[in-house]
Amino acid sequence: MLRAVGARLRRLRRRAGLTLAELSERTGITPSTLSRLETGRVQPTLGQLLPLSRAYGVPIGELVDAPRVGDPRVHLHPVRRFGLTFVPLTRLAGGVQAYKVVYPPAATLPPPELRTHDGHEWFYVLTGAVQLVLGGEQHVIGTGEAAEFDTRTPHWIGNPADDRPAEVIAIFGSQGERVHLHET
Repeated sequence: MLRAVGARLRRLRRRAGLTLAELSERTGITPSTLSRLETGRVQPTLGQLLPLSRAYGVPIGELVDAPRVGDPRVHLHPVRRFGLTFVPLTRLAGGVQAYKVVYPPAATLPPPELRTHDGHEWFYVLTGAVQLVLGGEQHVIGTGEAAEFDTRTPHWIGNPADDRPAEVIAIFGSQGERVHLHET
């Protein structure tokens, strides 16, 4: 952890275009102490972090990479794409993304069109059932069942029921979610 804080301090100083001597003038911390902080040989004190955060114009939490605090709840904002409703269950863009996906009854969906894209997909059926066409094979995945696959395999997912929606929790890999949420 000390090395990570030190590396962060060094990056900030270099980004600001400051030498150790110039930073010392701004903070009142000796150049030798600044050097030891940046190499991780000593742990910064609160008395050192305050002038460093002022010199760099960043909150102290950014200097030590403190975890974010605040409301951990994800605010659900449904998005409609490809006739489906996607409800994001994660906040951060990129990386692994989780969604609740609502598949309307079959009568309202377009006919199956197999797609491929980079990524990996996993889903769990909450209610109803979904039809997964994967590489030409058809599978019906029912309530309480899960499936996962490499999205470079041609695939399509839909609701085989004509009278009720199906709901799934889906997790998309870092490339996979882009194709599902942005129309091309």
